[in-house]
Amino acid sequence: MTIPLPDLTPLENTLWLTLAGKALDYRAEHPILRDRTAYDLAAKLDLDTARFKLSASPVVGIAHRSLVMDDIVRRFVAGRPDAVGLDLGAGLDTRVHRVDPPPTVDWYDVDLPGVAEARRLLLPERPHAHVIGRDLNDPGWLDGVPSDRPAVIVADGLIGFLSREELAGLLDRLIRHFPAGEICFNGYTRFHVWAARKYPGTQSVAPFLKSPGFDTPQDIERLEPRLKLVREIFLTREPEVARYPWTTRLASRLTSWSTSLSRKGTAVQHYRF
Repeated sequence: MTIPLPDLTPLENTLWLTLAGKALDYRAEHPILRDRTAYDLAAKLDLDTARFKLSASPVVGIAHRSLVMDDIVRRFVAGRPDAVGLDLGAGLDTRVHRVDPPPTVDWYDVDLPGVAEARRLLLPERPHAHVIGRDLNDPGWLDGVPSDRPAVIVADGLIGFLSREELAGLLDRLIRHFPAGEICFNGYTRFHVWAARKYPGTQSVAPFLKSPGFDTPQDIERLEPRLKLVREIFLTREPEVARYPWTTRLASRLTSWSTSLSRKGTAVQHYRF
């Protein structure tokens, strides 16, 4: 099916990799995220998921990290029904539909203008859910977001696209804007920087990676001391590993005993401020 989409910049086109991963997860024998909307959207757009050359490991990593972040959001809004939710670099993700927060929560999906327009064209509207089409490095993008309520913030797959200075500026703006909150994102180490430039499945995003890599959660705390680590969640140690394809499951079991090896896979870093 041909759907007219806005002209996306090369950077905005990096959204397709994550959508492909979630669509492939849905088709797996034992899916992790089970995001039917991602699968249907990829089918409707005739997205050629094979062109990304994604093996089982990055597919389960994309799906599993999203599942973990969904759970962090659910727990936060369950205790703070007046919260503000933000998905930074949201792409075409449907987290607000998966999490289904109460109507007292205002949700904001934030991405570049072309991606924001694609979201409006392709995804169903939802009460109290808003789309912001701005560059996160633009200091003014938070102007329309309530500043008197606690916030839960997700940056799924975003950190690799920010330089050290850009990440520091973004964290500073978020912490100054909200009275309190939590933020989670997948860790991005120096190994991930190197691997993303070598692995065939990430060639579509490799030219846009700017992060130097942060090897431990404490590196982020040193960058922004107002953040305090809640938990570093190693996917290799989570129960969903039992649903991985057997080769990825075996590799995860073998590396789960080691913190340094587990960080070379996918880890979700969860902070509060």
